[in-house]
Amino acid sequence: MTQNKMTADLLWQLGRITALGLSNDKKNIVYKVNTPSVEENKQNTKHYFSPINGGNPTEIETTDSILDNKKLSPDGKYLLSHQEVKLQNILGKDFYPELEKAEVQIYDSLNYRHWDTWNEGKFNHVFYSENKTDAPKTDIMENELFDCPQKPFGGDEDYIWSPDSKNILYVSKKKSGTEYAISTNSNIFQYELETAKTTNLTEENQGYDVAPQFSSSEILAWLQMQRDGYEADKNDIIVLFEGIKINLTAHWDGTVDSFIWSEDSQKIYFIAPIDGTKQLFEVHFP
Repeated sequence: MTQNKMTADLLWQLGRITALGLSNDKKNIVYKVNTPSVEENKQNTKHYFSPINGGNPTEIETTDSILDNKKLSPDGKYLLSHQEVKLQNILGKDFYPELEKAEVQIYDSLNYRHWDTWNEGKFNHVFYSENKTDAPKTDIMENELFDCPQKPFGGDEDYIWSPDSKNILYVSKKKSGTEYAISTNSNIFQYELETAKTTNLTEENQGYDVAPQFSSSEILAWLQMQRDGYEADKNDIIVLFEGIKINLTAHWDGTVDSFIWSEDSQKIYFIAPIDGTKQLFEVHFP
């Protein structure tokens, strides 16, 4: 059987699949497929669900009716979102508005470019609003020169509701310039809606703290690396239980990619690389 040689053109024809979760009835896997269009210079997105026991996929217009909206507060009163906010003068036209065609960018430290993206003085911020049409939004990071979701790979998994709907937990590396560029010290912050007070929940740890997630019993877990500046450090699962932070994988010789709580809060399932593959594991709690 003859096969086509892989070319750049063939790669552009491949859809990029992203899992979105299980349907509300736990019977279907919901996912989206992004297909790049060279002609339109954009990604075209379609959504599907497939039965977990096998069967043909079904295309759907939206996922609203079959997936929980994780950005809706548990009490149904508020919605979370994020957007870029322009806070810093970087571009020439920021300083000289009359020079609209100027291509100058002014920097005095590192972090002027992250991978393929220039720093143009814009920062990702988290907002909440009442669950009403056209309700005004509140920026919980107002005037902060920091990002949530984190750049370049962070998404809406970087911010979540507390089970009581009174707090928003979010991930951010609150450093700037050269200090930002050489550090991996992100933290998990808690923003209280009633007082607008922000608390650093992971201040004592010097490496990454990411991926906060509550269990059905309202127990918080997240991923953590211990050392600052070391992106390849061991990634562990940390659980906050009765005010004590417990490292569930401290004595396991491996590093965790991602995790999810079991429905009864008695286990955490996680994915980790081993022997050149990625495998599914479980760890009991407590």
